[in-house]
Amino acid sequence: MNRRILRLAIPNIVSNITIPLLGMVDLALMGHLDSVNYIGAIALGAMIFNFLYWGFGFLRMGTSGFTAQAYGKRSMPDSIHTLARALIIAFIGAFALILLQYPIEKLTFWLISSEPEVERLARNYFYIRIWAAPATIGLYALNGWYVGMQNTRFPMFMAILINLINIGLNILFVYGFDMKSDGVAYGTLLAQYSGLIFGLFLFRKYYGKLLKHFERETLKNISILKEFMTVNKDIFIRTLCIIIVFTFFTSSSAAVNKHILAVNTVLLQLFFVYSYFVDGFAYAAEALTGRYVGAQDKKLLKLSVKRLFAWGLGIAVVFSVIYGFGWRSLVWLLTDNDEVIRTANEYALWIGLMPLMAFASFLWDGIYIGATASVQMRNSMLIATIVVFFPVFYGLRDLLGNHALWIALLAFLFTRGVAQYFMSKNAVYKKVA
Repeated sequence: MNRRILRLAIPNIVSNITIPLLGMVDLALMGHLDSVNYIGAIALGAMIFNFLYWGFGFLRMGTSGFTAQAYGKRSMPDSIHTLARALIIAFIGAFALILLQYPIEKLTFWLISSEPEVERLARNYFYIRIWAAPATIGLYALNGWYVGMQNTRFPMFMAILINLINIGLNILFVYGFDMKSDGVAYGTLLAQYSGLIFGLFLFRKYYGKLLKHFERETLKNISILKEFMTVNKDIFIRTLCIIIVFTFFTSSSAAVNKHILAVNTVLLQLFFVYSYFVDGFAYAAEALTGRYVGAQDKKLLKLSVKRLFAWGLGIAVVFSVIYGFGWRSLVWLLTDNDEVIRTANEYALWIGLMPLMAFASFLWDGIYIGATASVQMRNSMLIATIVVFFPVFYGLRDLLGNHALWIALLAFLFTRGVAQYFMSKNAVYKKVA
């Protein structure tokens, strides 16, 4: 079982880790320019697109769960129709974002409070990167399908290609063409379309034979579509809560001052490195849970969950030690601004504790997605957001200031893992006879 987990997890880790590494390169490019305004601009710009794109994260997760169960049942027609539904929803949603970009921008910057120059740069970033929507959201659907098919190598190949192109173009545009934060946006735009084209090429070359199972009439099956949309609706609500929490985190940081925004952005980037790393095991959990639920194999389902948590805890301990003792060197890689590094010292404790507080929530998410236990996953997220995150922050804000924001985030992550553990008997294990 360990070998099976690692075979799925390692390619996911490689592909996932390139995402925060790209963010770190972007921060390093901006952090070594002559103003912290550029760090703030890409922080706000990234926050906006996290809100928009993470909202479509249900496509990757829902597609992965349904595809993995179809794989477990050996039903290739179900698999190919799941991909078709996901891609259709992806492109409809992406074109809606492009059509509504002006009101989205106006509403966003009406809600966000920031300094004028940071806001101006962030607006420019937004209007460039919004055109990547079809590629970005389409990749969610395609990656979810590959994971469900127990193939984590193709998402890895796609992610490596995307991020190598992105990093190369960002360096070229920022230093070669002196485009600053605009250059980062253009690099992302071109890299996303490169990845989508490559992903579709891989599908055509290695899975094209599955198209013989495709029937247009099957897509009109209301009961199947309703189930697909119901699960995705719950995952969307779950994802929306995550978006709200992290958007609130960034917005609250910006409302203090640009230095706190820069510090929180840099430290949060370290958390994202960890989160994308442990997400590799969460993706493995999606594939294995869906497979064993589809095959109705309770013994292997329980064994896979047990081994996944052993790996997750070990990784959390390693990252907590690295962050606890090495945070200063890691922050310095992202910025040489003395004020940012000095201020980060006050909050480094929280980033050291975060892996231990968060690992269970990541793994349970993968297990719940594979089991398509979307209702319970949604409910646990609502509890962590409404009952824990906001009350903790507002209860401690006047006393602890920015520390309250970090404590609330840790409490939010820990609560999710605990709630999902207690719900797992009915949510996951009862799906297998």
